[in-house]
Amino acid sequence: MKGKQVARYGMLVALACVFGFVESMIPIQIGVPGVKLGLANLVTMVSLYTISLSGTLFVAVVRVLLTGLTFGGMSAMLYSMAGCILSLLFMIPAKKSGKFSMVGVSILGGVGHNIGQMTMAMLVLQNTSIRYYFFVLMIAGTVSGFLIGVMGGLIVKRIVKIIK
Repeated sequence: MKGKQVARYGMLVALACVFGFVESMIPIQIGVPGVKLGLANLVTMVSLYTISLSGTLFVAVVRVLLTGLTFGGMSAMLYSMAGCILSLLFMIPAKKSGKFSMVGVSILGGVGHNIGQMTMAMLVLQNTSIRYYFFVLMIAGTVSGFLIGVMGGLIVKRIVKIIK
């Protein structure tokens, strides 16, 4: 990895960690436990469209590890990592296909993230009855994915000329 890439990846990881911390400090109560916008995922979206796929994976995984160790704990890190990996497994092929806009890719990522977390919760709790929460999480993932995709699109349009 070249020095410029290391600096860029480091900046993206730091920004995602700051976004995650800031979001954890915002007292948003929408009546649905565990639902949040996912501001740190904004960095993942921007990464997906501005750096390599391996770089995006690196940034996302390191962000989950650092925020888990710093602000969450092992269980939070486990859920976040499951969501992160499944989200990327949804977004990367969607982006590569060229059939989805950034908003569409982001919505798939939001839904994938929630599926990953729900699956991990069912495994950890050894309880499949929480699957009834799935519908609520799909709506939340779609809404947050839409919002992150719109914001990501605006950011990428403005910075792509600067960072390439």
